[in-house]
Amino acid sequence: MSLLDGKLFGEVFVTLFVIMDPPGTIPLFLGLTSGRTNRQRKRAAWQAVAVAFVVITVFALFGRYILEYLGVGLPALQCAGGLLLLLVALELLTGKEDEPTQSQNVNVAFVPLGTPLLAGPGAIVATMVFVQHADGGAQEVASIAAGIVAVHVVLWLTMRFSVHIIRVIRDSGVTLVTRIAGLLLSAIAVQLVADAVRAFVARS
Repeated sequence: MSLLDGKLFGEVFVTLFVIMDPPGTIPLFLGLTSGRTNRQRKRAAWQAVAVAFVVITVFALFGRYILEYLGVGLPALQCAGGLLLLLVALELLTGKEDEPTQSQNVNVAFVPLGTPLLAGPGAIVATMVFVQHADGGAQEVASIAAGIVAVHVVLWLTMRFSVHIIRVIRDSGVTLVTRIAGLLLSAIAVQLVADAVRAFVARS
């Protein structure tokens, strides 16, 4: 008997892959880590993936109970994540991240890369749904866990090797990518807030 349910593994992997969008993280990762050395970018890559994995795992195991205890609905979580991303996007668009007054101790690998960009409301909700629909059997649990791990491995590989792009596009290219990342991130943020508002209205 197989240890994994291939169909469930594929559903988890494809769903999270589409939501977390590893290829789409490349410009955002390069933009948020601009001005850092290749070594710092490599460290940021695995730190962001580690944070995302921990957040996803925690919500997979305890998400429903955490939100119920706090009295927080998923739309509120989605709106909060959107507002946080919007603040980061405005900094990227205006170039404020390049100002010397910015604290160099801020680790973008944790926020906003790890969460809410990678481990955002969409990925959290999707994982919670998969867990709730599972019957608790060892095969289904292993399949969901394997799907989550596989997506995070792909995320790490994508960001880890995106540092080689820096050698080609140079500093001017990074500046351009940063502005594009800010635009993309602002669009993602607005969409998250809009979806949250729509969910609030639907519930009222």
